[in-house]
Amino acid sequence: MLGEDDSALRRARRALAMVLGAAGLADAAGVVGLFNAIDRVADATGIPLEPEKAAASADFRAALNLDQFSVVDRP
Repeated sequence: MLGEDDSALRRARRALAMVLGAAGLADAAGVVGLFNAIDRVADATGIPLEPEKAAASADFRAALNLDQFSVVDRP
């Protein structure tokens, strides 16, 4: 969300820490990190791609031949 703007990231962290406290900020960071990990695990295990995401990514999946790794169509 903040891209490469490190100063914006520092400001956002300070603002969150003021509202949530240091422990709350650490908890929020943990939740974000955990979601990222769970999402990657889900992708790696072959959970089907949602139809709207499949449509949006069809061009680059075809260009990279990524559909060869799909487990959905395997027997």
